[in-house]
Formats: sequence, C-alpha cells, structure tokens
Amino acid sequence: MKRYLAEFLGTFVLVFLGTGTVVIAKGDPLSIGLAFGFAVTIMAYSVGGVSGGHFNPGVSIAMVINKRLEWKECVFYIIFQAVGSIVASATLFIFIHALNLPNHQFGQTDFSGIRAIEAFACELLITFLFVFVILMVTSRKYGNAFAAPVAIGLSLAFLIIVALNLTGGSLNAARSLGPALFAGGSSLAHYWVYLTAPTIGAIFAAYVAKFMGSED
Repeated sequence: MKRYLAEFLGTFVLVFLGTGTVVIAKGDPLSIGLAFGFAVTIMAYSVGGVSGGHFNPGVSIAMVINKRLEWKECVFYIIFQAVGSIVASATLFIFIHALNLPNHQFGQTDFSGIRAIEAFACELLITFLFVFVILMVTSRKYGNAFAAPVAIGLSLAFLIIVALNLTGGSLNAARSLGPALFAGGSSLAHYWVYLTAPTIGAIFAAYVAKFMGSED
C-alpha cells in the first residue's frame, strides 16, 4: 500500500504544482515547464525510493515491459496515479473558486492550432524521448541513482516547454485526466490523444531502451 500511496502523492504534487503554475501563477512557458519538471524531481527524491517514482501510467507500463514491475502492481499504480490527478484538480478547483478565476481553466492539455494527427505525433514523440531518458538513467548498467531525478525533471521541463504551444505538453495520461474532467469541453473530447499517444510512445521507448542495453 505504501507504493500506491507514493504514486498518488507524486502524481498529486505533479498536477497540483504544474497546473497551479498555469492557472494561479499564470506562468510563462519556462516557469510552467520548470514547475512540472521540479515537481517530478522533488517527489522522486521524496518517495522514489518507495515506489520507483513513476507518477505516469506510461512509465509504469514501460517498467513492466522491461521487467522492473509486475502487471498486477502496474494496474494499481495507474489507478492511484489517476486518482492523484483527479484529487489535485479538485483541490485546485477550491482555489480557483476562491480567487474568482474562470471555472473552465484547470491547466488542461488541448490543441487548437494543429490537427489531431499532429498532436498525436507530438505527444508520442516527446513521451518516447522522456521515457527513454527515464529508463536509461535508472538502469543498473548506465544509471545514476543520485542524478537520475534531476535528469528526469529537466528532461520533462524542456520537453514541456517545446510542446506547450502545440499540445500543452502532457507526456502523461494521468496528468491530463484530472484537468480534462474538471475543464470539460474540447480538452475532454481530445483526451483520447493524451491517453493513447503517451502510452504508445512509452512502449516504443521501453523496447528501444532494452535494445540499447538498459536491462543488461
């Protein structure tokens, strides 16, 4: 149960700090990217030793493929990640209401300037790159346990900055779930992109990392 609670807390902090920076602090792309990135780094150092610090369904699935996690555990990881995202958005709703901010803005991921196929390709690519970094820097052969959270956080930050004006830079089906449920509209209608593309990107990353020797 401690592992699942760690995944809940990690995902909660990721979504609350990241989307809070978007909605409450009204950050620019750099601050938004760094908010998400540092949230992952902080929680990886805090509870990564308990659960592995996934905070992302795609990461958990990749870990199953690379035989670092059992499928049964993966299912519960994903459930608690999803709940963490939803609770984070529910908490953000309280502060949005208190500040009389627009009640349809929850830092949700969406795309309006590009087509769905382009958004899908973008999310697949950036998630592939992100999960590949995670698998390599946490591998027994090539990894560095102390530096890994920093490398992972910085990777997430700058991938989000690049993708922010394209898709919102999700890389994470759980990260997009809570905000989409509360914001509704096109972000919820387009959630299928943020569910499927990061998952496929993570699966590709798992096999490429294995080919590169991450599990040797």
